[in-house]
Amino acid sequence: MNNKFEDFLNKYSEDEWLETLNDLLPAMHAVDRNATQIWFRFYPLSLYRYLRNAEDKAVAVQKFVMQGDYELKDQIDSSHAFLYGHRFWKTVKDEITKRSESFNDKDTNLTDEIKQIAKAVADRSKANESLTVGIVAVGLMSLTQVGLDAFINAAGETNAPKGLMKKSPDQIVAERAKDDSQGLFGFLKTIDKQWTVRYDERADRGKFKLMDDEEIASGAARDQSQNWLAKDARCGEGVIPVECRSAACGTCWVGILAGAEKLSDVAERERKQMKIFGYNQPDDAKPILRLACQARAHGAVSIVIPPWNGVFGKRVYGNVEDVELEPATTSAAKLRETIATATENN
Repeated sequence: MNNKFEDFLNKYSEDEWLETLNDLLPAMHAVDRNATQIWFRFYPLSLYRYLRNAEDKAVAVQKFVMQGDYELKDQIDSSHAFLYGHRFWKTVKDEITKRSESFNDKDTNLTDEIKQIAKAVADRSKANESLTVGIVAVGLMSLTQVGLDAFINAAGETNAPKGLMKKSPDQIVAERAKDDSQGLFGFLKTIDKQWTVRYDERADRGKFKLMDDEEIASGAARDQSQNWLAKDARCGEGVIPVECRSAACGTCWVGILAGAEKLSDVAERERKQMKIFGYNQPDDAKPILRLACQARAHGAVSIVIPPWNGVFGKRVYGNVEDVELEPATTSAAKLRETIATATENN
C-alpha cells in the first residue's frame, strides 16, 4: 500500500518540481544553489516515469542510447555527494522518514513541506537552514523515484568532507570565484592564459588546466594523470566522457557549479542538441548545463560530471522537431545510427 506522503509527492510533475525549486532558490545558500538545480537535471522525473511505464524498459533504454549509471535507486546515498548539504544526508533521511509516518495534511504544498523538513534538519544539525533546503529537496525527489521502502532501507552513509568541501560554505563560494593568477604581469597577457577547471571539489587533485578560449573537453583530454577508462567505460580521452567533438553525441554534458558567466554563450547548435538529448537546460545565455566540447572558458570554473548520458528529448519531452546529428569522428559512426533511431517518431 502506498504511503500518503508518497501519494502527495507523486502528484507533482517535473515542471512543478522545478517551479518549486525556483521559488526556493532565494532560501538556499549560494554554495548549493546551482548544485541543487543541476542534481534535478541529472535525475529528471519525466525520464524516470517514462522508463517506469515503458512496456519493455530494456528496449526503451536501448533506444535512448543510455550509457552509465542512470538509475537513482542504485545511488540513493551517493548521487548528491557534490552538494555541500550531502554532509546532512543521514539527518535528512531520518527527518523525511519521520514526516512520511506522520503526514496527513491535505492542504500543504511542496514548498512548505521542503521548508518544514529543512528547518527540522537544521535544528538537529545546528546548521543554518539555508544549507539544508537544497538537500531536503533532493531527498524528497529521491523518495519519489525510488519509493519509500528503498529510501528507508538505504544505509544513509555519507562521504567525509575532503578537498575544497572541507571549508566553510562562504569560503567555498569565494574559492570558486577566484581566477588563476597569470603571474606578476598577468594583466598584460593576451595569450597563453591558463584556467583551472575543478571537476571534483572533494579531491585536491580533482582539477585540470586549459588555455583561454579552449573547450572544456579539450583540456580534460590532456589530463592523463589517471586511467580514466578503468574508472568509467565512457571515458576514452579523459575524465569527461567524449564520443565526438561536434555536439552530436551528448556524452560530454556537465553541470556548472560555478563560473557559468566565464564560459562562452550557448550557440544555437548546442542549445538545439541539448533538447534532442533531453538535458533540461535553462534558457539563459550562460546556463548551468553545458556540452563540454562546446563551452569555451575565459576563467576558472567548477563543474560536476553526470554518471550517465542518453538521447531521450523527443520521446520524453516531445520538444524536438528537426533532427540533425553529425558526429565528426569515425568512432561515432555507430552512435550516429543509434541516435537517429532514438529520435524517430515511432
